[in-house]
Amino acid sequence: MNKAEILRYLRTRSTIEDEALLNLIDNLMNEVDKTVKPKSIYRIFNCTVTEDGLVIENFEFKSKRLAENLKGCTKVAVLAATVGTEGDRLLRQYNSESAKLTIMQAVLASKIEEICDAVQENIEKENNVKTRQRYSPGYFDLDISEQKKVFSLLEITKRCGITLTDTYQMIPTKSVTAFTGIDYED
Repeated sequence: MNKAEILRYLRTRSTIEDEALLNLIDNLMNEVDKTVKPKSIYRIFNCTVTEDGLVIENFEFKSKRLAENLKGCTKVAVLAATVGTEGDRLLRQYNSESAKLTIMQAVLASKIEEICDAVQENIEKENNVKTRQRYSPGYFDLDISEQKKVFSLLEITKRCGITLTDTYQMIPTKSVTAFTGIDYED
C-alpha cells in the first residue's frame, strides 16, 4: 500500500513526522495485509462509444464524461474488485475507536486502489494492451444506478461475492467496479 496515499486520504501532509501516527498506519497496514482476501474479475468487451456514453452488448451507459474518457476505443475492460468481507469486519472492530477507524478507512481505501491497479496491470500484461484511467458508476455524470448493469455484465455476486443493495451500494463496502478503455500497442 502507498503510505503517502493513506496520508492524503487522512488529509495530512505526506511528509508528516508524527511517529505515533506513522506507526499506527504501519500496524494497520500490516493487519490489512494479513487479514483481507481480495477478489477481482475483469472482462474485455467490444464497445461503441457515442457522444452521450457507451454501449456494451445490450447495455447503454449514459455519460458524456465516460464517452470522453473512452473516445477512440473499440474495446473496454469492465472490472470489479473487493478487499472482501474481512475489510468490513476490520471496520466494525474499530468502530468504537474513532482515530483507528478513520485510519483503517484510509488504509482499506488505499488497499482497494492497489487491487484495482493490479487488475489493470494484469489486463495490460495478459492482453498486450494499454489501459486508460478507470471510470466508475457514481463518477460525475455516470449515475450510481448503472451499477446494476455492470453487475449483470460480469456476474459479480457469483464470481466475487460482492452484492448490490437497493440503493446501489456494494457490500463489502471496500469494493469497486470500473470501466477502463483499451488501447492496442503498435
